[in-house]
Amino acid sequence: MSSAAGTDRLPVREGYTRAGGARLFTRVIGSGSPLLVLHGGPDFDHAYLVPELDQLAAHARLVYYDQRGRGRSALGVRPNDVSMASEIADLEALRRSLGVEAVAVLGHSWGGLLAMEYATRHPDRVTHLVLLSPAPASHHDWTGFRESLQAMHGPGDVERMREIAGGEAFRSGDIEAEAEYYRLHFRPTVRDAHLCARIVARLRLHFDPAGVLLARAIEDRLYAETSDVAGYNLLSLLAGLDAPALVLHGEHDFIPLAVPRHIAAALPRATLTIVPDVGHFSFVERPDLVEHEVSRFLEG
Repeated sequence: MSSAAGTDRLPVREGYTRAGGARLFTRVIGSGSPLLVLHGGPDFDHAYLVPELDQLAAHARLVYYDQRGRGRSALGVRPNDVSMASEIADLEALRRSLGVEAVAVLGHSWGGLLAMEYATRHPDRVTHLVLLSPAPASHHDWTGFRESLQAMHGPGDVERMREIAGGEAFRSGDIEAEAEYYRLHFRPTVRDAHLCARIVARLRLHFDPAGVLLARAIEDRLYAETSDVAGYNLLSLLAGLDAPALVLHGEHDFIPLAVPRHIAAALPRATLTIVPDVGHFSFVERPDLVEHEVSRFLEG
């Protein structure tokens, strides 16, 4: 029996956790030691991670959540309510709600950067750090990523993306306009068009146009504290972490391989694994391999 078949029958528990003035939507599956799962974006929610990542529930208690102001954690949230400090405070609230002194953390894409921010600010609170296709940890690497991404798109795609982004539908948060934009955005890293469309369809499952605009404003605020700051550099802080770390990165990820290499080199106890023949969503393209690597890491 595959892990996927086994996790199909595990109960899923959904609810909310109070964090300051916010209510964070949570989804829990599996048993045993908790593994906090941090989604990317930062303007998405956790929905695009499932069902494939649920395979890890055979090895840990997965605790997904929608970050403040996104998805089903948006009620009553204004853009100014969200900052990197509030993101870290929310993670601390989630950890406390689990009744543990320290927790394993898994972050995908932007969630990887958030996981690193949390670990550097609370190194004694993290037992294991799993980074799936992590976002860059320095302004320099963010600049390289954005330049590389521009080069990966063909001229026609770039022109069409600019046209969509400048249109009234996209600027008003229209879900279909967003989907068209992101199918082009992710095309260089998900070469199967049907798979790309399937992933993109999950990105706004729990958003309406107002929620999209809120999430975009939050994204801008978080970038203003991190990637857009000329001196931003987490790499030197990662050297102070003692927790074991696993960095998994797709061979064809649109985030350049220099990014995970710099992160893994900075972490004292990191293992870097390049997942062959996949892009930015390795857990969708090769879920069994990701399950094998992450479970082996968590189980020591």
